[in-house]
Amino acid sequence: MNNTKETERAELHKTIWRIANDLRGSVDGWDFKTYVLGMLFYRFISENLTGYLNEQEQRAGKAEFDYAKLSDQAAEYGRAETVNEKGFYILPSELFANVRQMARQDANLNETLSRIFVDIEASAKGSGSEDDFKGLFDDLDVNSGKLGPTVARRNEKLVKLLDAIGDLPLSNGAGSFSRNSIDMFGDAYEYLMQMYASTAGKSGGEFYTPQEVSELLARLTVVGKTEVNKVYDPACGSGSLLLKFAKVLGHDSVRQGFFGQEVNLTTYNLCRINMFLHDVNYEKFDIAHGDTLTDPRHWDDEPFEAIVSNPPYSIKWDGDANPLLINDPRFAPAGVLAPKSKADLAFTMHILSWLAVNGTAAIVEFPGVLYRGGAEQKIRQYLIDNNYVDAVIQLPPDLFFGTTIATCIIVLKKSKHDNATLFIDGSAEFTRGGNKNKLTEAHQQKILDAFTQRKDISHFARLVDNSAIAENGYNIAVSSYVEQKDTREAVDIRALNAEIAGIVARQSELRTAIDAIVAELEGEEV
Repeated sequence: MNNTKETERAELHKTIWRIANDLRGSVDGWDFKTYVLGMLFYRFISENLTGYLNEQEQRAGKAEFDYAKLSDQAAEYGRAETVNEKGFYILPSELFANVRQMARQDANLNETLSRIFVDIEASAKGSGSEDDFKGLFDDLDVNSGKLGPTVARRNEKLVKLLDAIGDLPLSNGAGSFSRNSIDMFGDAYEYLMQMYASTAGKSGGEFYTPQEVSELLARLTVVGKTEVNKVYDPACGSGSLLLKFAKVLGHDSVRQGFFGQEVNLTTYNLCRINMFLHDVNYEKFDIAHGDTLTDPRHWDDEPFEAIVSNPPYSIKWDGDANPLLINDPRFAPAGVLAPKSKADLAFTMHILSWLAVNGTAAIVEFPGVLYRGGAEQKIRQYLIDNNYVDAVIQLPPDLFFGTTIATCIIVLKKSKHDNATLFIDGSAEFTRGGNKNKLTEAHQQKILDAFTQRKDISHFARLVDNSAIAENGYNIAVSSYVEQKDTREAVDIRALNAEIAGIVARQSELRTAIDAIVAELEGEEV
């Protein structure tokens, strides 16, 4: 990325940070994120639609056409065709820019916005995009007491919010909408998510995977490929892992789209918004709401060629308390279910089950799953004996929001060329950035190179035959196989003793000299 673009980006981030803090006031940051992100989404779809319609008309020879200046009545003629193409429709009077212009004079601004959000959602009803828009604005409650005790105070806050989001330098505002504008909106959204996650502690951080970790996961699953058919994340959070494929492979190189499931309703809404903000059209994504382990929603879409996930660590699940689960085709092959108090390997088994024969999965795991006994050891035995574990990568500590623990990545494949598992120790691959560690591009590359080469590298990578892992009780912790570099200094004991003897002798000389000086001084005093 060139310096100018990098400077622009840093400037944009600074502005976003200032706005988010100025606007928040008495509203808790984590609660307020839905207002900032929701309003950003409203601006994005307004400008995206305007740009799209202007381009269509200008191509047809109407050089001066501007959708934003059209009457609502005239605009109705293009509704059906546009919904078919874009998945939604916004009348000119309801566009972000036009509402913002009138906001200060609108005593019922909260009602105006509320009606507009209902209208946008309703525009998708009965079309292929209905599920993608349903409930999308539910968290953006413009009548909430959190915004202020009275309607007037709430509207004051909403005006500020419209102005602040409208002033962000994300597009040229001239009715056109470039690829660069889309990238800027997507980047602003990601930055806001990261900002809120880092300040929200565990409550916000647990669903957000830092961008550089997301990128490493995506890159691990597409080694040697320029495109994939479908990508999937069973615990997709805000969708940042899925969207990294667009960055790593290129926007159109995920042929059949992005699939994910998320149990938290607010985060599920944020994920769908994130898809739109990265210009993934409604027919190219399918994000479902619900518990993947007990109610998976993509039976008809599996298998997937690339799966990435950072599932919640050690959460409770039904396990063997639910008699249906042991016969579930996703979990049955291991002959045992993950413990009720630790669902980590249940996600791993689900992912393996839905992985295509030619596919790769990269999963962030909590370290305990690599070595704990009981049911988890039996599941690891199933994975190793069937040669599904391609690699285990140890990550540095303190990368993730909400925890400082050093996590790891398990890479799964169904078609391997050897009967061995590669262990990579990436625990030292980080630089400190702010209050967290970061995997730079160089660190990612070092891990990827070792992953691709698949051979022993002293103190960094080791390819271990699966029979040796079996002999070691199916322990797959990286530290059990990759020897740490001994950073202690080698000491020549004879040279050290000689040096000590010299110091002692010199000490004795100094004492004698000091005694002589003291005696001389005492003699003078007499």
